[in-house]
Amino acid sequence: MLRPGYDETIDRMVVAMRIERIIDASAVHAAAALFDTPPIPAATERFLASEGHHLLLAYDDEGVPVGMVSGVEMTHPDKGTEMFVYELGVTQGARRHGVATRLVEELARIARRNGCYGMWVGTEPDNVAARATYRRAGASEEAPFTLLNWDFIDGERA
Repeated sequence: MLRPGYDETIDRMVVAMRIERIIDASAVHAAAALFDTPPIPAATERFLASEGHHLLLAYDDEGVPVGMVSGVEMTHPDKGTEMFVYELGVTQGARRHGVATRLVEELARIARRNGCYGMWVGTEPDNVAARATYRRAGASEEAPFTLLNWDFIDGERA
């Protein structure tokens, strides 16, 4: 699936890459094509200001954002703190060049540094690319689980 706003006619070969932890909303908005929908200003500010929330962007050798991963540290009284991989996205032209794996590995490094006992993500069983990426980054698959969801239609997205 291509992210909205991504120009699929440009096939960017990632030669070099740098990964940065983002703390400035302008960097998020400059990388809007990496998200499912355009970032919401208030939600962006809230995410970046929240302790334990992490957003990493990968840039190619020309400084163009080509990938993102977000993670949230979650703490429970009887378990401690773990990292939830919230979202991972890479531009079409930068896929299959190790961008996603490097982003997930960097998020795992942050999780370890911050004392998380583990990291987890959920993905669809037929999302072969995502499952391969997570395994390359060190994850092991567990038995399937059922996702139950509440949609608060009247709730705000910020």
